[in-house]
Amino acid sequence: MNSPVEAPDTLMEKVPEKGGDKPRYQQLADELRALILSGKLAGSSGFPTESALCAEYGVSRFTVREALRRLQNEGLIARRRGSGTVVQPAAARGGALHQPLSNVGEILQYARDTRIAYDHLGLQSLPKAIAVQIAMPVSDKWFRFRGVRRQIADGQPIALTEAYVIADLKRAVEEILPAADAADQTINPGSNTLFQFISNAAGLSMSRVTQDIQAVPASAEVAAALDIPRRSACLRILRCYHDQDGRMFEMSVSHHPGDRFAYSMHIDVEG
Repeated sequence: MNSPVEAPDTLMEKVPEKGGDKPRYQQLADELRALILSGKLAGSSGFPTESALCAEYGVSRFTVREALRRLQNEGLIARRRGSGTVVQPAAARGGALHQPLSNVGEILQYARDTRIAYDHLGLQSLPKAIAVQIAMPVSDKWFRFRGVRRQIADGQPIALTEAYVIADLKRAVEEILPAADAADQTINPGSNTLFQFISNAAGLSMSRVTQDIQAVPASAEVAAALDIPRRSACLRILRCYHDQDGRMFEMSVSHHPGDRFAYSMHIDVEG
């Protein structure tokens, strides 16, 4: 877990860990965020002091403070004079699952912290509204998957996800399903994601993920799946996954209950 960095304090903000492409304070913030969101750093267990973090990760106090400042801005921790740093309870964040989803690594962490089982619904056309939004022909056929993602701790539903995989990847789809005649079969990715399953089975390298975020009212279908009132607030995230040739091989639409999910991101100001 140790990641020593040999550099003066004044340079720590600019110098990434060896082999990484982020400044060290960002890497440290990412590691601590993952521990908080997984429950390994909970309020009752106490948060490490700045000195302990410096020793554990082999970084300067400046780096630690910058990492903690980011987590505080995201609402994950609170820093109080005289009592140190504490992890904010979910209730202090509106009771929502607080997930940063600004890069693929954070999407994978989100998948590891939750569980979903997908029903395979066979080859279907994309919904017209989605096809128009992503500029794909409505007539094209895609393998459709549907599942409810739940928190591991209490089983509470936090997302209804509809995923679509291009028809060209039929062999990969059949490989991840329990039977060749896959209609109405269910797959359980466990700690992996569907796009990991598909890209591994098809031998694809993912080059780009785009996502569109929109606030929408819950339809009757979404409300029933998530156990929320119809037309209550939802966060809809549409993601498109592109392979090494720039081809979109999968897209997904996830509806999150507004009171159970918070989307967060950080923006670095350059210069």
